[in-house]
Amino acid sequence: MNIRKEFLDFFASKGHEIIPSAPLVPDDATLLFTNAGMVQFKDIFTGAIPTPKIPRATSCQLCVRAGGKHNDLENVGYTARHHTLFEMLGNFSFGDYFKEDAIAYAWEFITKNLELPVEKLWVTIHDDDDEAYELWKKHISEDRIMRFGDKDNFWSMGDTGACGPCSEIFYDQGVENFNGPEDKMGGEGDRFLEIWNLVFMQYDRAADGTLNPLPKPSIDTGMGLERVIAIKEGVFNNFDSSAFAPLIDKLKSMSTTKCDEKNIGSFRVIADHVRTVVFMLSQGILFDKVGRGYVLRRILRRAVRHGYLLGFRVAFMGELVDTLCNMMGNAYPDLNEKKDYIKEQIELEEERFFKTITSGMELFNAELENTKEVFSGEIAFTLYDTHGFPLDLTEDMLKDKGLKVDIDTFEACMDEQKTKAKAAWKGSGDELNEGEFKELLDKIGINKFIGYDHIRSTSTIVALLDENFKQIDTLEEKQTGWVILDKTPFYATSGGQEGDVGALENDQHIAIIEETKKLHGLNISKVKVENLTLKVGEIVSAVVVNRGEVAKHHSATHLLQSALKMVLGDTVSQAGSLNDDKRLRFDFTYPKAMTNEQLEEVEDLVNSMIARGLKGSVEELAIEEAKNKGAIAMFGEKYGDMVRVVEFGDVSVEFCGGTHVQNTAEIGSFYIVKESGVSAGVRRIEAVVGLSAISYTKDALKKIAQVENEVKNKDIIQGITKLKEQIKQLKNEIKEVHENVATPLNELDINGVKVVVDIVPQGDIKKLVDDMKNGNDKVATLLLQEKDGKVLLVAGVKDTTIKAGDWIKAIAPIVGGGGGGRPDFAQAGGKDPSKIEEAKTAALKYLKNNI
Repeated sequence: MNIRKEFLDFFASKGHEIIPSAPLVPDDATLLFTNAGMVQFKDIFTGAIPTPKIPRATSCQLCVRAGGKHNDLENVGYTARHHTLFEMLGNFSFGDYFKEDAIAYAWEFITKNLELPVEKLWVTIHDDDDEAYELWKKHISEDRIMRFGDKDNFWSMGDTGACGPCSEIFYDQGVENFNGPEDKMGGEGDRFLEIWNLVFMQYDRAADGTLNPLPKPSIDTGMGLERVIAIKEGVFNNFDSSAFAPLIDKLKSMSTTKCDEKNIGSFRVIADHVRTVVFMLSQGILFDKVGRGYVLRRILRRAVRHGYLLGFRVAFMGELVDTLCNMMGNAYPDLNEKKDYIKEQIELEEERFFKTITSGMELFNAELENTKEVFSGEIAFTLYDTHGFPLDLTEDMLKDKGLKVDIDTFEACMDEQKTKAKAAWKGSGDELNEGEFKELLDKIGINKFIGYDHIRSTSTIVALLDENFKQIDTLEEKQTGWVILDKTPFYATSGGQEGDVGALENDQHIAIIEETKKLHGLNISKVKVENLTLKVGEIVSAVVVNRGEVAKHHSATHLLQSALKMVLGDTVSQAGSLNDDKRLRFDFTYPKAMTNEQLEEVEDLVNSMIARGLKGSVEELAIEEAKNKGAIAMFGEKYGDMVRVVEFGDVSVEFCGGTHVQNTAEIGSFYIVKESGVSAGVRRIEAVVGLSAISYTKDALKKIAQVENEVKNKDIIQGITKLKEQIKQLKNEIKEVHENVATPLNELDINGVKVVVDIVPQGDIKKLVDDMKNGNDKVATLLLQEKDGKVLLVAGVKDTTIKAGDWIKAIAPIVGGGGGGRPDFAQAGGKDPSKIEEAKTAALKYLKNNI
């Protein structure tokens, strides 16, 4: 049975709209990852936006719980049911049906569709929920309905807001299989397995804790797909089910270590983690040092460490990707489409970690021998900072030993990085949860964007907001706020394209549009009033002023992606972009810096596409038709059934909602101004076109003229070459002068050994030491020299009992340095020239005591 399809089809038959799984990166500044099915409906439940036309929905949502408040990472592999990524089946009612239908639907699906035996089922309700009790009595024996308190059977979105009692459905796995003291309803044992949670959102909790009934109660349910699969297949551990077994079987065939009770946990961790890594990569999350990318890195490295325990010493996880795609590719086609890219990214990250894991394990084991109760926080930090071991990986390795890390010391070492990481993922979308958008949407609906065809329009102001997104009737002179037009030519920031700027005009008076963004589907522009008063209901002329140059840069980005694929290969994928009227920035997946030859080839290809005058075309297509046409989708973007496809001749076809030129010839020239690294496996190209390309060329020509003037030669290469030859000649002359300057040195004879310990103000002291060794049968010399605020020390010995390396090691610390070398020759550097005389005296004393 395809349980995922069975569930969605069942609720579709009950009038629910099937909603695709939302991206793992949620449109919610408070969450690191999508961790429940209700996340994408949060604004509906909170009343931030109106109820959809179809007030009931169903979904199978991919969820990640591996960071932030909801983090199951440390439990994976040690329990039967914890996973970093899982699928949550859910049905939702937005003020439509309530408890009676929610309970009836759940019971029907479980007993009729899943055919779970009634005698194996139990339910729990809240202590005070008599209504649920009466409804459940229609379906199940009263002695199988258990009441529990707030801890187990009350759900809330936060300290205030929507909340309510919940009812959970449990499956009895049998007293013959689980019979410990905690194997009871409400216990911590595994006998009674929770499979479905029905949340009855019927209250609004006030700040003082008062529960006020909601006028339109709602339903939010969640059921773990992996748990249901295990129950249907009669296994007691999710990892033994078809959701994971093929991955574990493949791993067993790859490993030289036989699977047994002691190491089965490592096989399970890898099977779990490869699912999470593959789905995160497929949705555009990249390995990084901070934020979501760091969580991804932690998960992969935890898996690699378990692979290391199983004997793997080279990248291996990529070999599991084909197996996973065979298992889940039909439900999630992106996996197959991006399979090669995913494999490449996994292999690169594995190779990075395998370079340091051996040295890291040696350091870990060495410290472990010295650890009695608490593992050094400094060593844990070194493992993190130098060897790439995330803290939770070190903690995981200590778990079996019953040891803990000195967290306070680790965090003291880690404080700066933690601050950066927190700032990186918190995001800047808080305004989405502010303002009066529900009321606005109820009153005016979604305004119309006409900017694809018009950069000027006569529009009506349908709403004005202050800077905090609160509705107002007017914006006075010199005030700043937000304006919503009934139809707007201003493009809102999205898809890497900066939002439009421009003006609102009325009878020679102007208000400046400073930026445009989209909030809750509304196209909204920030406006600074100059010399007029704006009023709701007023008719104004809306004018876009920067569109042409932005369009040139955006279209050039499409050509650039095509050129990169031609030069670097099809596994190159977009990892981010920014297009405004001054430049373009394009991030893409590639493991190393591009060569000058590659950059030149890409630049030439883009300019040839521009010179060909390729016609641009835009069309709305069904998403499958667009994919069949070869259109490139942006990783991590959520698309509807119909998509906008932008095409340039035979070189570029992409999903894109941005604005573009009608012909590539409009772009002008294309120049790459910089290529750099963004993070591991991600490169960035910055380039200019249009007017910015003209400015770039003029600046370059101006600098060339300046160089011509400086080198006194119209052929600047010839002029620079001549200057370099002159510089080389002067250096040789200076060197010769230094070498020929006779520096009188203090010489002693101690026991037949020529001894020279002195400070040399100039010249090559290494050469002086070599000359003394070559010119004497028995010699011991140590010379010091102050240079550029530092101290150089060189020692040389020949046919004596003194060792140059030991001599240098004894003296260098006096001047704040260190060094060493061979018994016959050694050198060092120091930071404190003020101690040079002291070092000279100590060097001579050392010699007299040891010769």
